[in-house]
Amino acid sequence: MKKIAGVLLSVLVIYVIFYDLNHGTLPAGQNPSMEASTIPSAETDAGFFEKKVNPGETVLSIIELNLDGPIPVGIDQVVSDFSELNNGMQPEEIKSGKTYKFPKYSQDN
Repeated sequence: MKKIAGVLLSVLVIYVIFYDLNHGTLPAGQNPSMEASTIPSAETDAGFFEKKVNPGETVLSIIELNLDGPIPVGIDQVVSDFSELNNGMQPEEIKSGKTYKFPKYSQDN
C-alpha cells in the first residue's frame, strides 16, 4: 500500500511541475505596469483640480473618477498630496457640499 501511495504522489508531483512549466501559476504579463507621476504645476495646467463633494463621495473615489481608473500611486501619497493642497486638512474631514482641491495624477503607459 505504501508503494502505491508513493507512486501516486510521484505522479502528482511530476504533473504539477509539468503544468507549472507549461502554463505557469502566476498571471504574468496580463497587467501592464503603470508609472505614476504628478502633473507639474503651471498656470494653464495645475497639478490639482477642484470639485464640489457630493454625499457619499470620498477623496479616493473622486480621484478614481477623475482618472477613469485605478489610482496609480499609494494611498499614503494621495493623503499627503490632498492635505498639502488643502492646508493640512485630512481626507476624513471633508464635508459634502464644499469644494476642495484634489491632486491630479497621470498614468504613463
